[in-house]
Amino acid sequence: MDEAAIEKAGLSPLKPELDAIAAIKTRGDLARVLGSELRADVDPINATNFQTEHLFGLFVTKGLNEASLQIPYLLQGGLAMPSRDYYLSQDKDMAADRAKYKTYVAAMLKQAGVADAGQQAQKVFDLETKIAQAQESLVMSEDAHKADNLWSLEDFAKKAPGLDWTAFFQAAGLDAKQFDVWQPAATTGLSKLTASASIDDWKALLTFHALDDNASMLPEAFADLAFDFHGKTLQGTPQQRERWKRAVAATNTDLGDAVGQIYVQKYFPASSKTAAEAMVKNLLAAFDQGIGKLDWMSPATKEKAREKLQTLRVGVGYPDHWRDYASLEIKPDDALGNHLRAVKFEYELQKAKIGQPIDNGEWWMTPQTVNAVNLPIQNALNFPAAILEPPFFDPKADPAANYGAIGAIIGHEISHSFDNTGADFDAHGRLVNWWTKADLQHFEAAAAALAKQYDQYEALPGLHVNGEQTLGEDIADVSGLTAAYRAYHLSLDGKPAPTLDGLSGDQRFFLAFGQAWRNKIRDAAQRQRLATDVHAPAQFRAETVRNLDAWYPAWDVQPGQKLYLAPKDRVKIW
Repeated sequence: MDEAAIEKAGLSPLKPELDAIAAIKTRGDLARVLGSELRADVDPINATNFQTEHLFGLFVTKGLNEASLQIPYLLQGGLAMPSRDYYLSQDKDMAADRAKYKTYVAAMLKQAGVADAGQQAQKVFDLETKIAQAQESLVMSEDAHKADNLWSLEDFAKKAPGLDWTAFFQAAGLDAKQFDVWQPAATTGLSKLTASASIDDWKALLTFHALDDNASMLPEAFADLAFDFHGKTLQGTPQQRERWKRAVAATNTDLGDAVGQIYVQKYFPASSKTAAEAMVKNLLAAFDQGIGKLDWMSPATKEKAREKLQTLRVGVGYPDHWRDYASLEIKPDDALGNHLRAVKFEYELQKAKIGQPIDNGEWWMTPQTVNAVNLPIQNALNFPAAILEPPFFDPKADPAANYGAIGAIIGHEISHSFDNTGADFDAHGRLVNWWTKADLQHFEAAAAALAKQYDQYEALPGLHVNGEQTLGEDIADVSGLTAAYRAYHLSLDGKPAPTLDGLSGDQRFFLAFGQAWRNKIRDAAQRQRLATDVHAPAQFRAETVRNLDAWYPAWDVQPGQKLYLAPKDRVKIW
């Protein structure tokens, strides 16, 4: 909030990084700078779509075929725009964004006093385009089987020549014996670029990325330029949020658990935790019941599915242990320095986990996050306190409303253990095929039908949902809503649902589900989501109901009506 101090500091908080970039003279120097910039900031929701302005990103968790020990994962990065599509797509709007992006890069470099800013901006754009061409697509990145690539330190020089990997890993402070290389083709391509592209091009790119990545905490001229492109152009947002809101968001990013403790104390009573845990118990029972009723699944596969369900670890509200920030230095007059130290703190914390047993109780979300997550490698779920609030959950509300809203979300996260990715992991979080051949073929056929259904949804004129890209989330939506409906009826304990406000129990259940997906989004932001998000747009997630037989009599939906699906076209999985 101390804008005067930020203006006075200028670029000085970035001086060490900018000086290191300016001093690059050899390929070894380049490798050392790239390694020193390696960071661990993967979003667990979209981990496979990891995008960082650093050339690679680090993620640390249990190995895909490992019983307990944690290993480093290396993931593709190197772009300042949201995804490779923004550089490669022939969509006219994305092509227009590219032209505006080059103008923005030049303006940012000029503001920093870089000579020949226009020429340097072209170098940045051209090199980023080559990085985008080297990257793997989001659909490819979602396939865990293609990500099962253990490389030793020696393998990097053989399989991804170009980058001085020894210098890179030394600068990164990493001496792990092996890495899982999530996108091997991209790693090979990116490494090759470090040798083929000129050092001057790399210096231009790294200088711009240092400015762009930290613009929100630089002087106003930099922050405004960054918002004008990332906010107005790419998201369609007309104006910046008030500064105090941005300051709260920055604090929340860098000190998430500290903020979370305050949030829980103020807004999440023990009664809410107890009520939510009871719903989770009912949803697990409903899902188990559903597995038992599957006529297409063999007894052997059912046994493995139930084992996975029984060992599922469910965290509600907040973690058992809070993060200790005692070693993180926070200064009242150093906004950007605080952030840089917090990012380094997170990197060191993640790095320290390498070679250690996995903590299956570790949370990947803060309690104040309005979201939930399934962690297949941990066989665990996190339901943060902030999603256990209205409109999703109210302990005093009608059960039909709670099961239709938060119940469907709980069911969704449970279902992720059995979606097209989660189904690849066993009860111990290992990448193991536990299906019979016939069961897997049936599952894949049903999944393909669902992907085809979502391919038909047009989010913007000419832009459709990519059903394969959103498939895991779509499976979880259908399966989660099915389990929530079953759990709601189990909760009635054989009694008829009351009629409230002229609505039956089933009507209130489905109405609550639809209301939970109420949403407003600008076209530019929608376009970005279609390129980068593994979730379908909200309006189509609401239409999940089309696949549930019970929805039709509840609202008397008839053939010929817009949302009607013939019984043969309704997808049923779990």
